[in-house]
Amino acid sequence: MNKELLTKGKQAKAAAYELGNASTLLKNKGLLEMAKLLLKKQTEILVANERDLQMAKEKGISQAMLDRLTLNAERLQDMAEGLRQVAGLPDPIGEVLSMWKTENELQIGQKRVPLGVIGMIYEARPNVTCDAAGLCLKTGNAVILRGGSEAIHSNMAIVAILREALKNVGLPVDSVQMIENTSRELALEMMRCNTYIDVLIPRGGAGLIQSVVHHATVPVIETGIGNCHVYVDSDCDLQMAKNIVVNAKTSRPAVCNAAEKLLIHEQVAVEFLPKVVDALEEKNVEIRADEKVRALLPNKNLVPATKEDWYQEYLDYIIGVKVVANIDAAIAHINQYGSKHSEVIVTNRYDHAQKFLQCVDAAAVYVNASSRFTDGGEFGFGAEIGISTQKLHARGPMGLKELTTIKYIIYGNGQIR
Repeated sequence: MNKELLTKGKQAKAAAYELGNASTLLKNKGLLEMAKLLLKKQTEILVANERDLQMAKEKGISQAMLDRLTLNAERLQDMAEGLRQVAGLPDPIGEVLSMWKTENELQIGQKRVPLGVIGMIYEARPNVTCDAAGLCLKTGNAVILRGGSEAIHSNMAIVAILREALKNVGLPVDSVQMIENTSRELALEMMRCNTYIDVLIPRGGAGLIQSVVHHATVPVIETGIGNCHVYVDSDCDLQMAKNIVVNAKTSRPAVCNAAEKLLIHEQVAVEFLPKVVDALEEKNVEIRADEKVRALLPNKNLVPATKEDWYQEYLDYIIGVKVVANIDAAIAHINQYGSKHSEVIVTNRYDHAQKFLQCVDAAAVYVNASSRFTDGGEFGFGAEIGISTQKLHARGPMGLKELTTIKYIIYGNGQIR
């Protein structure tokens, strides 16, 4: 095993034991100290981030991906506020979920406990470093972070500050560790580090996530890509629909809850298409359109959509647009091509809203709201460690409770079997 991974794995195991038994008061104190130091030392973080940005620009990374990598004073304020919000949330650790008595007078209960050591493998979003550390601290989990090479300087600066905060309040500094070696070889070793890592959470593009799922022997919570759709129904507020589509696509196109596809009921396509396409083109969005869309907009220079487009998560100023016959066709398309992340219907019909909520297979399903709200902070979790698109253990934005497991606690009075 790689020496760095071996050392940090051992340190994480020891830290997880101590942290798992720390009081809520002490953990909250650590979170507030993290928030304070992030802002106090923001210059160090921004200098490191500028170094990463310069290297990324030299490599020709897209503007949308640069946005994911960029930190500024406002985003650091948001990161600090996320830590403060997590500190203010109830601590799930130690919560007894249920208690019952058996025929032989045993008292059996279920109690929330930490997962142990969480491994994070992720790409160019340094805010994930802070979110993951904060959520893991509150839930008594040690975390080993392995970010991408494009954000290494930002991540190292953030982790150094978070570790200083832990030291200041008397919590084990090795509760938060960063793997500095960003090679693929070490990432593969981390995926098989069952001795020291209890759960692995990948966060990034489709290639990264599938690589972790394919190669890992450590149990994986799969955070999926976001091939998210907005379906505009036959009876809806078209101005609302346009606002939702533009927001969902363009507010931050490089994040997983951004809309990648637009489906339009054929009864409103003639009226709605020119308005929404003009609005998207004003934001420099490339339209990849099916035959019906192109036929309705012959004067527009639209890119013909391929079958591969319907599966694609663009993470860029690109959207696929399709005209569908009815709500059933929209649901069928979403369930075939979607990534089970976040799906939206814009409609005035209650029965259609309920049908969409019931039949669409996704972690988050919206009626008359942007998909951009699929976020731990927006859901009231303070932050998130990822958005799970799988169905076992956790689904959707993963907050504090999703980073726990249960332990059965049994009280007896001398019973034997």
